[in-house]
Amino acid sequence: MIELKDLSFRYTNGADGILSHIDLTIPDGQCVLLCGESGCGKTTLCRMINGLAPHFYEGTVDGEIRVDGLHPNREELYITARKVGSVFQNPRSQFFCVDTISELAFGCENQGLPEDVVSGRIAEVTRQLHIEPLLDRNIFDLSGGEKQKIACASVAAVYPDVFVLDEPTSNLDIDAVDDLKQTLLFWKSQGKTIIIAEHRLYWLADICDRVVYMRGGRVERDMPMEDFRALPAAEISSLGLRTLSLDSLSFSTSARSGSDSLVLKDFKYSYGENPAMDISELELPENAVIALIGHNGAGKSTLSRCLCGLERRFRGTVVLDGQKLGRRQLLKKSYMVMQDVNHQLFCETVDDEVRLGMVEDNADIVQQILEQMDLSEYTDRHPMSLSGGQKQRVAVASAILAEKELLIFDEPTSGLDYHHMEQTAQLISAQMGKKTCLIVTHDPELIALCCSFVIHMEAGTVSDAYALNAEGMRKLLAFFQRKSGRT
Repeated sequence: MIELKDLSFRYTNGADGILSHIDLTIPDGQCVLLCGESGCGKTTLCRMINGLAPHFYEGTVDGEIRVDGLHPNREELYITARKVGSVFQNPRSQFFCVDTISELAFGCENQGLPEDVVSGRIAEVTRQLHIEPLLDRNIFDLSGGEKQKIACASVAAVYPDVFVLDEPTSNLDIDAVDDLKQTLLFWKSQGKTIIIAEHRLYWLADICDRVVYMRGGRVERDMPMEDFRALPAAEISSLGLRTLSLDSLSFSTSARSGSDSLVLKDFKYSYGENPAMDISELELPENAVIALIGHNGAGKSTLSRCLCGLERRFRGTVVLDGQKLGRRQLLKKSYMVMQDVNHQLFCETVDDEVRLGMVEDNADIVQQILEQMDLSEYTDRHPMSLSGGQKQRVAVASAILAEKELLIFDEPTSGLDYHHMEQTAQLISAQMGKKTCLIVTHDPELIALCCSFVIHMEAGTVSDAYALNAEGMRKLLAFFQRKSGRT
């Protein structure tokens, strides 16, 4: 049982996500969804349960927290880790080894278990989670979904009674989300206690038993999942939450494409002897917002990197306004927001960061964009001191202000709540008719809000390309719903 009594926490560095007088009891074997807008305290509550706060994330604790009689805020982390297993938003941040078998053994070895016991546990979780094809692999060669499977298996091998998952699907495709869902259902069948902090809700509707909604560091609502599912869609969105059903998605009626087009020619690329993309010709609407979908490994990232001229060996061209553009010209005309924005934040303040790519400084436009993205209060903060969602919004704002003709966004809404996802969609949608925007995404809600055209890639080729008219909407929903059935 997990018990929180009048629990409060404040970070030493003054970061968002404080907790204020939390009273919560979670019985053994219950699966609980923690939801709420970014900064409401979900992640901090997870860190209190697994002991990372205050041991790793320093701060002041008031009140009491117990996990099966342990006090995570007082115990050493290795003691709490025997009871509580954690799966982070980015599984790479919790890996310590290069190969998968060593990673599966790492937690057990840290507990000082005998070699034969460790080997037995690896064999058991491999069988239970069906990860046989991932054994003896280099972790850096795995897809995002495969890394998440290894993270889950390495945690499960320690035999914890409690699992804590923080935004586990933020960068996963539909197959990987379904695989994670099956893992959670298996843990539930074992009687494990599961706490999930998540913004994507539609895949959890038939997994979680209970919903805890947080706002401003407090528990504002606590209800059974059945009651939560009965709430009107308008009430759920008013809480800053994403949809519980993809069937309820409302597509933007303002999405329109002009008559001009850009043409991709000879978009072919290989990594060594491994072909990654083979597109002879593809015609796309110019100055539109285009979604690029497909499973992990389909070639989406390769296409986006070639389109903005980042791959030196790429020899394809883009025909735009009658001009044939090669790699060097594409590099000058494009701006890319990476999936991991930590690789592209360079300045000392948010204000400097968003102005970095501007040709002519315009304080009014900068202020307008910062206000649209809820970043005004952070202008003097260092970008690396912000939360993941805030960094994401800084990178998107920088792209919009960079005055490039071609903008490419790789998973721009990973880890964003409904409110900030909607803000991002509005900002990108406002570029329609002025710039061509390509969005690599697994987020159907984002596509519904701002995109007018879809490219569907599989195995390095374009399997379909269509406008988001009534038939296109049907195709899109079929793609996102086909794995786990209608939700």
